Amino acid sequence: MPHFIMEYSANLDDDLDIPALFEKLNATAIATGVFPIGGIRSRAIRCEHFRVGEGDPDNTFVHLTAKVGSGRPPEVLKEASDKIFETFSECLRPVFDRRWMSAGFEMIELHPERNYRMNNIHKKLADKA
Repeated sequence: MPHFIMEYSANLDDDLDIPALFEKLNATAIATGVFPIGGIRSRAIRCEHFRVGEGDPDNTFVHLTAKVGSGRPPEVLKEASDKIFETFSECLRPVFDRRWMSAGFEMIELHPERNYRMNNIHKKLADKA
């Protein structure tokens, strides 16, 4: 983890370079040293039906959620969140400067006893090392 889940308004299709954004977010998550590389996932959900603010069709939104495993100290998660939001904001800045946009980010810590997963990517990465 983290799992990055980005929802965005469909009217941003021509403005967002989602693969480049995810490349930068993943690199930032790795650079924090907080998250195992094999646990990082990124996905985008295009929202065809949306309404932002008063309903002006030129209004846009992007919301990024990072779901992370539990057990890290709050100050570690805060520092990682700050770095991720900084990267996210930098990537959105060119669009934000010319379009009406609401952009948000939240990091959610998953419950330690109700979060299940299977992952053999960690082993693959260790074998490559």
